[in-house]
Amino acid sequence: MENILQYIESNKERYLSELKDFLAIPSVSSQSDHNGDIQLCAQWIADHMKTIGMNNVKIMPTPGHPVVYSEWLGAPGAPTVLFYGHYDVQPVDPLNLWTSPPFEMTIRNGNIYARGSADDKGQVLIHFKGIEALMKQTGKLPVNIKMLIEGEEEVGSANLDNFVKQNKELLKSDLVLISDSSMFAKGVPSICYALRGLSYLEIEVNGPNRDLHSGSFGGSVHNPIQALTEMIASLHDKNGKVTIPGFYNDVRPLSKAERDAFKKLPFSEKKYAKELGVKELYGEKGFSSLERVWARPTLECNGIWGGYTGEGAKTVLPAKAFAKISCRLVPDQESGKIAKMVEKHLKKIAPKTIDIQVRNLHGGEAAITPIDSAGVKAAVAALEKGFGKKPLYQREGGSIPIVVQFKKLLGLDTVLLGFGLPDENAHSPNEFLNIDNFFGGIRTSVHFFNELPHYWHNRNQKKK
Repeated sequence: MENILQYIESNKERYLSELKDFLAIPSVSSQSDHNGDIQLCAQWIADHMKTIGMNNVKIMPTPGHPVVYSEWLGAPGAPTVLFYGHYDVQPVDPLNLWTSPPFEMTIRNGNIYARGSADDKGQVLIHFKGIEALMKQTGKLPVNIKMLIEGEEEVGSANLDNFVKQNKELLKSDLVLISDSSMFAKGVPSICYALRGLSYLEIEVNGPNRDLHSGSFGGSVHNPIQALTEMIASLHDKNGKVTIPGFYNDVRPLSKAERDAFKKLPFSEKKYAKELGVKELYGEKGFSSLERVWARPTLECNGIWGGYTGEGAKTVLPAKAFAKISCRLVPDQESGKIAKMVEKHLKKIAPKTIDIQVRNLHGGEAAITPIDSAGVKAAVAALEKGFGKKPLYQREGGSIPIVVQFKKLLGLDTVLLGFGLPDENAHSPNEFLNIDNFFGGIRTSVHFFNELPHYWHNRNQKKK
């Protein structure tokens, strides 16, 4: 291992030069005038895969942007890792807010600035360089690896599900590795082991058959905006708990070990409130803010509208009012079941003075990889060796749909080994990847591939 780590140290400048070339390709997936850049970027990845020693490299077309695939299967008896990443990036607008050009990598204040540096090109290259170091110094890898690098993540991965379904045998593996997320804070290596799911609904409330003069009709007709806000307000009690019957029935409770792990994170409720510009935090009573955001389900009103909202006054009693509702879900809750539960409750509490429609727009399930699993244990050991300190455990309040799909379609758990930072400006001007995290990530990648067989075989022996 010493030779491998020395190889990484002696090649730092080259790594940065290669990253600069990778980031210079404006592979914006949402804009058709960049389709040529998408193809160029896919080819860059394929060429680089060959350079680091991967086999069966191919650019595989989809109805949208191509997937780049490769594999190295020279470790019989060892686990097979499916590494997923994406090479497409977000648009750069507004351009005038960038301190340096978005596709010209610039290093300042210990950070690598460019579009795609953190999301996700920089994190993809981390593992390319880890694989290269192992191959160059030992001529082999301790595990089998399959790579799936797509070009449509930033536009919803519309073609990835079908690609996975059509290539189940090709993608057959033991676990998934994704580096497209963040550590808890700078200098705090952490392992994310769970994501929340989502149910997203739209509510339409209909009152009179037309907008009415509020002077002539106000007081005789139930205002749809009033009716809607009364219903929304009733969805939480005074302790911040969702009042919908059965909403918490399937919630998997946090273990004592998880709650203790959250307490070890360097988190201040007062600092959090100050950073958000609120006088006091709010949420379900009996849980910390981290527990509420990561491990408890929520119901939020994301938008509400109706009536006249233009300049000046218009005394109207509106015919309709609308709201959008999202429910963030935790492991064991089902998005479809929750959506039906919310719809049933809203229709039950709706006053007879209005009509209500509830539309289920979309949803996805929560994902969790047990912290005592072989993949997570290997990631924890690798992070400690890569960064020189024991990592902490965290969950994520948002969703990464592909994690759920890998579990659903391939039966695979995912290890989320992220090297970004919470303030990395992903999707915004001045996106960056911390340079220490970049090189620490390469060391961690090497250690992860090296540690995994040990934990994997111990897991199998315990099963026997």
